[in-house]
Amino acid sequence: MLLETIGQRVRLVRPRSFAGLMTLYEGNHARLRQLLGNLWHLPAVLVSTSATDLSIHLALHGRSRYTTTLCMTYWLTSDGISRPDPDLLLRVYHDARLVEAVSCCEQPRHGVFKGLWMPAAAELERRWLLNILLSKWLEHCLDHRHVFV
Repeated sequence: MLLETIGQRVRLVRPRSFAGLMTLYEGNHARLRQLLGNLWHLPAVLVSTSATDLSIHLALHGRSRYTTTLCMTYWLTSDGISRPDPDLLLRVYHDARLVEAVSCCEQPRHGVFKGLWMPAAAELERRWLLNILLSKWLEHCLDHRHVFV
């Protein structure tokens, strides 16, 4: 179960429900804000540093009055070819303080994500999987003390 706080009230939110998904979006916003600070004024490109993890690359894809679209990825090299993985497209909803993972590469190759990824049968399920993946990745970034410069 997820917890949702509204003022002084706390209620349980069912996983895989719409209300639970919105709670997940709120958590993603809070974690991304911990990593990046002000989400309104991000530069076009950011790269993280961490002593215990690979660098994470963020690229600004678009900005409008109420939203910012970002791509967040590791660049993994195999057989001399660099590929983005998991290559998440994120949408930040500034007025609502939500962050949604919109899309991802077909099959993440990084070991941290392989166990979290599976095909989804319905749209709500697809959104849950993408945003659980983002949530776990943001937790991973915080645990490894990533700093974006």
